[in-house]
Amino acid sequence: MIQGNYFQDNADLQTHFDNLIDWKEIVAAYEGDFHDAAKYKQTNDERYAYAPSSVQEAIDYYKSTVDALGEIMGDFVAPRSKEMDQTGLKYENGKVTFPKAQEECYKTLKDAGLMPISISRKYGGLGLPATVQSMMCEIAARADAAFCLAYGNINIVEIMERYASDEMCNEWLPQIAAGKFSAAMALTEPNYGSDLPNVQTRATQDPDGIWRINGAKRFITHACGYVDSPSVILTLARTGSPESGARGLSFFLVQGKDVHVAGIEHKMGLHCSPTCEVVFENSPGVLIGKTGYGLVKYSMGMMNAARLTIATQSLGIGTAAYFEAKKYASERIQFGKPIEKIPAVRKILDKMEREILATRCLVSETGRTIDLYHWKKERMLKEEGKSERDVNQDETIRRWEKLADLFTPMSKYYASEGCVALASDAIQIHGGSGYTEDYDVARIYRDSRITTIYEGTTQLQIVAAIGGVVSGMAASGHLRAYAEEEMSKFSPSTDLRSLWEKLEQVVHSYKSIGDSFTKDELAFETVEIAARFVAGMLLEKSLTQVDGDLKKQRIKHSQDYNIDSLAIAEGNLLRLERANRQAAAAV
Repeated sequence: MIQGNYFQDNADLQTHFDNLIDWKEIVAAYEGDFHDAAKYKQTNDERYAYAPSSVQEAIDYYKSTVDALGEIMGDFVAPRSKEMDQTGLKYENGKVTFPKAQEECYKTLKDAGLMPISISRKYGGLGLPATVQSMMCEIAARADAAFCLAYGNINIVEIMERYASDEMCNEWLPQIAAGKFSAAMALTEPNYGSDLPNVQTRATQDPDGIWRINGAKRFITHACGYVDSPSVILTLARTGSPESGARGLSFFLVQGKDVHVAGIEHKMGLHCSPTCEVVFENSPGVLIGKTGYGLVKYSMGMMNAARLTIATQSLGIGTAAYFEAKKYASERIQFGKPIEKIPAVRKILDKMEREILATRCLVSETGRTIDLYHWKKERMLKEEGKSERDVNQDETIRRWEKLADLFTPMSKYYASEGCVALASDAIQIHGGSGYTEDYDVARIYRDSRITTIYEGTTQLQIVAAIGGVVSGMAASGHLRAYAEEEMSKFSPSTDLRSLWEKLEQVVHSYKSIGDSFTKDELAFETVEIAARFVAGMLLEKSLTQVDGDLKKQRIKHSQDYNIDSLAIAEGNLLRLERANRQAAAAV
């Protein structure tokens, strides 16, 4: 793997941080009136020692954190990625053993205090908005996709901070933030993958009030704990009747010591990330929040964050693939010159780069939408004392929440599918050498393949996004209003205007399909054009925020990306129009 600071050596990531992100609005949403800094001034409580007291201090704090992670991931973790992958995990009698190199990487990140990125300062976390968290996840995934899961696993306890009692949060979150525990999320069961409303793991209450969990969970990342950090497993279990569906599910904290890890999966990739099968036998659990809210509110409430995490992981893997391919193409001599000078190879590299630029725009904007609704909503509820009903009726909250609910499945689908394509292109550029394990691109490709599957397959992301695209493009829809507002900030090119018109035609044609089966089949084509339009619009908008040689490079990539999108849109529109003609002929 290429070594170096993975923030400083990534010009586009730095461009986003320095030029493209409106930090004033992000800081206002997340930091509010800088209450944490005020607490430190009043109490000298070390948990708030790094809390910023101004927008500039916040920017400096965020940047120093990202930069510190970039250095460790690029100079310490990346050089050990091959060893971790080839050594892999060992399982025996319910215990998982990790590669020595992985233990070193984990300890280094833990000692640096860079792991609790989504836990608030109140509980010993770093206190970072989603926009910054996504950058850190991308950097970690570029170094090693499997280790990225270990690095970030404790942050799933964000669900506790939102919904658990103060007593429970005070007991557990500081310990988890300090690395004394790792964390896992147990949703999936052997017979129920995405069909979570039918989960059958049971939770019953003893006469003395203790909840007991019985059942089995599968595909549970890090349920085994991590080195010297035993796990806490956030578990979805049924408290209602077997037929109660989603409303009969509740959420529990179960300690890893109280379950049996029956085995780990032998996977195509992510070799140093333990994917466990877990058996619960009268395992004591602590209820998180209220019964009956486990799926309909708590798990679904975390869906946007989960989707953004995989989108950023996908972007990190794709970025690793691109940088490795670019390096190889500059060094590999054929026909008396580096292969990067061969037009067919140059064409692949250029496409890889513009796809990464566009995807980063889309992923970054998704983080923005989460920050602009979630943190303002939390502050209105907790600091201003407003009711949930009043908060949910706030127009600004509703606008950004609608966009987040659309952009998160859209970016997860787009970034993960792009990730697999980028990894495949990297192998193609390496030729026969790329198909061997001598080069990192083989591992990168193996690791990339899971991204379109976990945290909801691409197909499920399309189902989640299609309603937001169709309703969002209505006369008063949120997507239409958002796009028109963004395009008013610059002069859209003719190609972008044409793509906007294609999107309107695609949505109109999709809505005209009367057969629900055909509609489901063609939802992908509709969401694809929406995703490419938003990404292309944001990439083109970025041209107004940079200058010099950087602007010249981005102009070419933006133009070529829009041409790619128009070609795809034309093909997708033909499919939709043919479906309408066939439906009309059948009548």
